[in-house]
Amino acid sequence: MQNWRKVGHVYAPDGTHEWSQSHAQMPIVAAKSPDSFRVYFSTRDAQGHSRPGWLDLGIEPDFQPVILEVGTTPLLDLGDRGMYDDAGVMPTCLMQQGQRTYLFYNGWTLGKKVPFFSFNGIAFSDDGQHFTKCSPGPAAIWRDAVDPISTFAPFVLKANDHWKMWYVSCLRWEEVAGELLHYYHIRYATSTDGLNWKREGQVAIDFQDEYEYAIARPMVIFEDEIYKMWFSFRADRNHRTYQVGYAESPDGIDWQRKNGQVSLQPSIDGWDSEMVCYPYIFDVHGKRCMLYNGNGYGRTGFGLAVLEE
Repeated sequence: MQNWRKVGHVYAPDGTHEWSQSHAQMPIVAAKSPDSFRVYFSTRDAQGHSRPGWLDLGIEPDFQPVILEVGTTPLLDLGDRGMYDDAGVMPTCLMQQGQRTYLFYNGWTLGKKVPFFSFNGIAFSDDGQHFTKCSPGPAAIWRDAVDPISTFAPFVLKANDHWKMWYVSCLRWEEVAGELLHYYHIRYATSTDGLNWKREGQVAIDFQDEYEYAIARPMVIFEDEIYKMWFSFRADRNHRTYQVGYAESPDGIDWQRKNGQVSLQPSIDGWDSEMVCYPYIFDVHGKRCMLYNGNGYGRTGFGLAVLEE
C-alpha cells in the first residue's frame, strides 16, 4: 500500500506576470542538488493560453517545501497563428541526453466541432535554462493513422540504446448526457534517437470499466527490475473527477493496474478538495515524494506528498 502523507500546498501563480495568471499544471521535477529541484509546469494567461514556467524548490529535512526562485519569463512561447501550438505549449517530460536536455510538450490549438486538438513537440536546451523548439511543426508524436485525433502528455525513458515513450491517445469525442467527453487512454512507442518514433497502437493502460473515459499523464520510473507508472484516471461509479492510479510492468509494454495501492485522495476542503491528478515522483532525504495538482486540473497549483512506510 502506498500511504501518501500530504505535506501541503506548494505553489500557485499570484498573477504578477501577464503570461502566468493561473495554473501550475503537470509539474516536472529535475534535481539540482540532493535537496533542491527545478520544477517545470504549465501556466496560463488571462485568455487561457498555456506556456511553460519554472521555479526552484528546496525540500527541508522535515519535508517542508521552500520556494527559492520563480521564473519571470516563459521557457517557450506560443506558435504563430494557425500553427499546432498557437493556443498552448504545455511541458510534460524532461529527458537528459548527454549535455542536451529534451523538453517534450503538448502543443494546443483550438477546434470548432471539438474544443481543442493536441500534438506533441520537442524543445532542446544545452544549458538547462534556454529552450528552442526543434521544429515549427509537431515532433515526436502527432496525428496519423494510428492516432487519428490527438496525442497528449508524452513521457520518455531511455534504456540502453532504446527510447521508450508512454503517451495519451484520444480515441473519440462523444456527447454523454449533454456533456462532450473525450475518451483517451495510454499507449506505447519506441525510438532509436528520441526524435523519430515507431508506434503500432500498443495500449499500455486501458479503461477498466464502463465508467472510465480518460486516462492521462503517465509518469514512469524503472526500479527493482520493473517499470512503475503513476497516472490520472476518471471516472468510476462514485467519482467524476480525476484520481491517481498506479501500475507495474516487467517490460514497459504489458501493465497490471494496482490503483488500490494509492492512498492519495481529495481533501475535505481547500485547494485539492475536488480532485488529485498529474502526479510526478521524485526522491529526497531518503524518501519518495510526489508533486501533484488539485482542483481545476492545476488551476490551484500543486502540492507535495511524502510516501510513508
